[in-house]
Formats: sequence, structure tokens, C-alpha cells
Amino acid sequence: MQPSSYVHGTSAVPLLGETIGENLRRTVNRVSDRDALISVAQGYRATYRELWDATTELAKALLARGVAKGDRVGIWSPNRFEWVVIQYATARIGAVLVNVNPAYKTQELRHALNQSGLGLLLLSKGFRQTSYEDMVGAVRPDCPALGDAVVLDDHWEALLADGTDIGDDQLAARESTLNFDDPINIQYTSGTTGAPKGATLSHHNLLNNGFFCGEVLGYTEVDRVCVPVPFYHCFGMVIGNLAATSHGACVVTPGEAFDAEATLTAVEAEKCTALYGVPTMFIAQLDHARFGHTDFSTLRTGVMAGSPCPIEVMKQVRERMHIPEITICYGMTETSPVSTQTRVDDPVEKRVATVGPVHPHVEVQVIDPETGRLLPRGERGELCTRGYSVMLGYWDDEEATATAIDRSGWMHTGDLATMDDDGYLSIVGRIKDMIIRGGENISPREVEEFLYTHPDVADAQVIGVPSARYGEEVMAWVKPRPGATIDADGLASLCRGAIATFKIPRYWKIVDTFPMTVTGKVQKYRMREIATEELGRTEDGPA
Repeated sequence: MQPSSYVHGTSAVPLLGETIGENLRRTVNRVSDRDALISVAQGYRATYRELWDATTELAKALLARGVAKGDRVGIWSPNRFEWVVIQYATARIGAVLVNVNPAYKTQELRHALNQSGLGLLLLSKGFRQTSYEDMVGAVRPDCPALGDAVVLDDHWEALLADGTDIGDDQLAARESTLNFDDPINIQYTSGTTGAPKGATLSHHNLLNNGFFCGEVLGYTEVDRVCVPVPFYHCFGMVIGNLAATSHGACVVTPGEAFDAEATLTAVEAEKCTALYGVPTMFIAQLDHARFGHTDFSTLRTGVMAGSPCPIEVMKQVRERMHIPEITICYGMTETSPVSTQTRVDDPVEKRVATVGPVHPHVEVQVIDPETGRLLPRGERGELCTRGYSVMLGYWDDEEATATAIDRSGWMHTGDLATMDDDGYLSIVGRIKDMIIRGGENISPREVEEFLYTHPDVADAQVIGVPSARYGEEVMAWVKPRPGATIDADGLASLCRGAIATFKIPRYWKIVDTFPMTVTGKVQKYRMREIATEELGRTEDGPA
């Protein structure tokens, strides 16, 4: 009889039954003098004792500001040392950290602030050409729950000073009320039904997922982990920060956002042993002029995730970047995020052709998406995952939660997968109408609904088209109202400043009609085929 496509991750290492703060305290007691956090661009360096003291200062300041257990505190900033301090300080007082995407514009910011009921926002002045201060001012009248908005660049020291009258006993009293199943983080993730939903994650979700990623990577206190991926995403704050701090390793962030040269410089200067990135980041480093002058000899491992990795890129990363133990992770925000990960000693073919076996203490299965029937090995079906890593639910959205997590506790990923005889998973497609561009999930429905706000747009359909650089690019097919004239430049101008840049369609097609079924349903698969042919590309073609 053919084995079924079900497997659970056995492990001799038990789950951690503690809060993030308790775990950090244990690490500090063990390796207090070792480097914990380095922000290269800011010239910031902290040992574990110094990091602990910094989180204590901020935790007391937040208590002084009246932040209660369960209150939502937002962080809107690119990668900076303050981001990490805020992550651990909010965890230590039981506040729920709301990660605001640095790429958000006013429409998305307004939604995140209101949907989470966020009361305190910690933000940088801005990022690149975008002023966060101006955007907060623009949306504040529409966000009644928002109280203080503290600009890190101007008021960080003043914020810390607020906590000078809070005693150690007051902080300890708050920490004693915390439970590892408490919600601790909200991350907004694009779905198929419009506005982003707030995946709500606990200490238990996040800490254990980070810890077991670090276990797979073989982390100890001698490791130095280069994290050029964003902290606002699970890749940065869990696979990066929590994997490192739960093992006493050091987090090295090259700059506020990914830059190939800065990353190469940080790897060499800080003698990093691990390097993270989505495939496009590794490609940019391999192609950079500084690549041939960079010493990679200290590297041994790392994580590539976010979108499928071309086999040739994986081979070059292993050989030319001296990362023989590079691993591939698969997951989603709703699962904290990792469900499967290749092992550092897996055969090369497994590491380039699959997303690995199931993670410790996690279950996965491949089912028929129509009937729910468990499929035999090798058959294509929907990948579902269950275990400690599955989110508590979508914040204040029971209906969406019930749609995503079934009565048996299985998280339905919407991804099509196959499981081989060894239990390794391969992702072969998607059920959900989702675009993944360079590791960013984009809801076509969200972009479509925004385009509908244009008075001359009768209908809009958004699809993903193949891109060698980003995996997929966004394309919009737009049908004008009778007698109206619209063009790509005008539509793109409408989008700029209102939705995140990565969501703005790169390609536009003005049409009179869409490919339809006999029942009147738009055939997006056919639109993708037509667009791919017209753009002169194939699945492996140039962007």
C-alpha cells in the first residue's frame, strides 16, 4: 500500500515552555559578554548584557507610558537596532507588537492602525523618499485609537528617560503575569479577499519556531548571523533574531534595507558564519562588482526562503559564497513561519529540488483540496500544517480564522505540494489567488479594489506574470468605462503614494474584455498565458 502524504516532525529536543523574555534572560545568564546585536550602518554594538539592559530600559519606559498587557504597540521602521530592542521589550511586558511594513502607504497604514486598535506607534522619521511622519499626520484623524506616535530619530533617549521612576519590582511584577500562550505579535499578511489580515502569534509560536530553525542550522554562541532581510517580517524577527538569541548567537544587520555591497561588507568585516536572503538578494550579491573581492571563508550556513530558488543560484551560493550548509525554508506568516526546512547535511538534490522535510514538533499533510482526502505520496494536493506553530488566529476576524484553520487544527496553506517517499515536500503551485514578488505576498484582490476607486475604471483584474528576478511581477488588465480613456501612466500615478510600491503593477493592459468561462468567470490562468506570450517571456525567461 502506498504510504500517505502525512508526516510529523519527531525530536528528542522538547518544545520551550517559556516566554521570549524568560528565554532571553537564560541566554544572558549563559553568555552575557558575547556579542548579541550589531547594526553596521548605525555603528551600534551590544553584548547580551547590554541588550538585556536596553530592553529593561525600554520596558520600564513603556510601563511608565501606561502600556498594559495586551495593548498594541506598533513599530514602523526599517532595520535598526531600536527595532530589535522594541521586539524584546514589548515581549517582556506582554504588549502586542504590531509590525508595520516599511513599504506601507497611507491606505495600508490606516487599515493596520485601525484594525489592530493600535494605541502607541514607534516610528522612524521615514524611509528612502517616504516621510512616515507626514503619513501618520495624514491618517491620524481617521485613527481614533492612536495616541502617541514617537519618532525614534528624535525622541528615543527621551522615551527611555520616561522609565527612570519605574522600579525593577514593577517590571518583575508585570513579567510574572505573562504566559507563553499570550498573543505577542500581529503581522499583516495579504490574503485573497482584499485588505491584509493580522496574523496573531504568541510567545510559544515565535520562540519555538526561531529556536528550532537555529537547531537545524546548528547555531551556538560562536555563530554570527547576517540578517539583511526585514525585521518586520518573520524571516527577520524569527528565523533571524529569535533563532540567534535562543542560542546565544549574534545578529548582524548590514543596513536599513537590503543592499548587496553593504551585505558583502558586513559578512567579511563581522566574520559572519550565516547569511540569509530571498533568492533575489543572493543573485544581487553574486552579480556585484565587490563579490570577487569579498572573503567568504567564515560562512558555513544560512537560509534562503521567500520564493522558489533557481537550481543554478543555489549551486553558486553553495560553492562561490562558501555556504555548503545553506538551507531552504518554507512557511507562511500564519505558521510563525517555518513548517519545512532542508537539513544542512541533506543531499544537494534534496536541497535544490525540495523545501525539505517537516520541522520538529510540526505535522504536515497533502490533501485533495476538493474532498479533504489524504493523498498518497507523490500526488499533488493542498499542503496543510498543524502544531505549536499555527497562529492563534487573525486579529479580530473569527470568520477569516475559521476559513484558514479547520476544526481539526490544520492550517490550510493554499499551496499545492507533493511529498516524496522520504517525506520531503516540493511546492508545485498555488490554489490561492496570490502573487509572490521577491518574497512579498501580494493580494490581487487588494490591488483590484484600489483600482476600482478610479472613476473611469469599469473592471480590473490583477495577475502575476513570470520574472526571473523576482519570481513574479504584478500585471493589471483594466477595462475602461464606456467612453472613458485611461492609460498606464495615469493608473500608475494613482497608485503611487497610496499603496506600497511593490504592489504597483509593473505591466498594464487596457482591454475591452477578459477571457471568460461559459459561466462568465474570468480565466486568470488564460490571462497569464496570454500575457507571458505577449511579453515575450517564458517561466524561465528574463524579467
